[in-house]
Amino acid sequence: MSENGHGWEESGPERLYVITGGREADAAQSRLDLVTLIVSREEPGVGMQPELAAILRICRSPLSVAEISAYLALPSSATGVLLDDLLTDGRVEAREPASSLPDIALIEAVIDGLQKL
Repeated sequence: MSENGHGWEESGPERLYVITGGREADAAQSRLDLVTLIVSREEPGVGMQPELAAILRICRSPLSVAEISAYLALPSSATGVLLDDLLTDGRVEAREPASSLPDIALIEAVIDGLQKL
């Protein structure tokens, strides 16, 4: 309970313990990092844990783990536990982000063109 006696704090450790079932994300075994894209494969079911249902709703379009954490206002470690559950059940799909590095050949061609000016 919070100091004023009106339930627990929204950001307190009790809430995170309940949400994750007391589990912690294992960084060594996790398939996810903060830029991994998550896409839901199904709609939320009746009686589903609210945080899991929220993930399925917001991930109709690909979102990164970091974005999901921000939307849910949860630490990335707690979000990782929830996402691992959804991945194990096949309710979401994890995708590697598209490479944002430019093509080396293109950079070399631009440099070569600039040097000829």
